[in-house]
Amino acid sequence: MGSVVDAPAVVVEEGVAENMLGGKKVTVVFVLGGPGSGKGTQCANIVEHFGFTHLSAGDLLRAEIKSGSENGTMIENMIKEGKIVPSEVTIKLLQEAMIKNENDKFLIDGFPRNEENRAAFENVTKISPAFVLFFDCSEEEMERRLLGRNQGRVDDNIETIRKRFKVFVESSLPVIEHYNAKDKVKKIDAAKPIAQVFEDVKAIFAPYAKAA
Repeated sequence: MGSVVDAPAVVVEEGVAENMLGGKKVTVVFVLGGPGSGKGTQCANIVEHFGFTHLSAGDLLRAEIKSGSENGTMIENMIKEGKIVPSEVTIKLLQEAMIKNENDKFLIDGFPRNEENRAAFENVTKISPAFVLFFDCSEEEMERRLLGRNQGRVDDNIETIRKRFKVFVESSLPVIEHYNAKDKVKKIDAAKPIAQVFEDVKAIFAPYAKAA
């Protein structure tokens, strides 16, 4: 009986992506929370007190659109048509931002927005977050805050707010559940006043305190 020859194993090119940032070792924290949960304010506090760099997926996409690049035009058209920008596009912008920045501690805000984003980020960058900072806040409280802030944002009317909240719950909660199963979610009660929320945040980030 002829011997069975094993099919050659598929060799994954390890070298390509030992972490896809040119070997730069980074600490990544994903920051998730519904619209109006106050995560932007707290990200600014974390940057100031703990020396992280804040990368907002939305800001990076907007900056790319503004740059007038071919990529920017494609992103703009997709947003206009109400399509979701492919994960790879956002990940590439995040990756470039992390490589260009001299820092090695990053808060990634508003991403991953869904399970597909999350899987793609880990597959493409080979980076797993240190943890996920989840700003938990009731829909009523977020609605109250969004309607109360007047930043001239087109997307802050009641219908749109409810739609955004629904999208957040349906898309982002599976991401939070995925990391929860790995014991990587740090949940913050974001309904408290800003100063109290930051006290909770500080307790979580204490190990990352900047050396005096």
